[in-house]
Amino acid sequence: MTTAIIDYGSGNLRSAAKAFERAAADATPAEPVLVTDDPDRVRDADRIVLPGVGAFADCKAGLAARRGMIEALEDAVLRRGVPFLGICVGMQLMARVGHEHGEHEGLGWLDGEVGPLAPEDEALKVPHMGWNDLALEGEAHPVLKGLPGDAHAYFVHSYGLTCRSSDEVFATVDYGGPVTAVAGRDNMVGTQFHPEKSQEVGLTVIGNFLRWQP
Repeated sequence: MTTAIIDYGSGNLRSAAKAFERAAADATPAEPVLVTDDPDRVRDADRIVLPGVGAFADCKAGLAARRGMIEALEDAVLRRGVPFLGICVGMQLMARVGHEHGEHEGLGWLDGEVGPLAPEDEALKVPHMGWNDLALEGEAHPVLKGLPGDAHAYFVHSYGLTCRSSDEVFATVDYGGPVTAVAGRDNMVGTQFHPEKSQEVGLTVIGNFLRWQP
């Protein structure tokens, strides 16, 4: 069962790869984790991870610049139901549109938009940076199973995802108002926080994803 972490020029993937390798090593047998920019290897993977650091438009352009990558993702995730995890901007790219330095088309997998954070408390700074407590919405999504009631995760972002349907929001955080922390549908899920930087909570989320069979 191979997990492909997509390398499309969006940040240093070493910490994410190490976290996934650590969690995958606990599987029986140990599962390979592959960092790749090859669409064919992404298409053939059993699970797919899309990280993202930086601006929405830059990440979408970087993904589109890998010839055949978006098509490989659509084939694997939308048509064949391969489990997918988006991280930070990787989650935001699942939206229809992003409003960061203009209006930019996303992958359109979730009926939502990405816009600037606007906390009601003016004392709260943007970007939202640091640890924050997760609030699960309804019954815990399989990727969030086993998290403690005071689970907190590490965030670094200035923009957030707003989903049209509350059914697509699995967890929020309070940052001068509710901010989407985990969203998805069907075989796809995304975290606004960085699981690779979120210590035991992050390793639990990664381990759950590696065992998830939607």
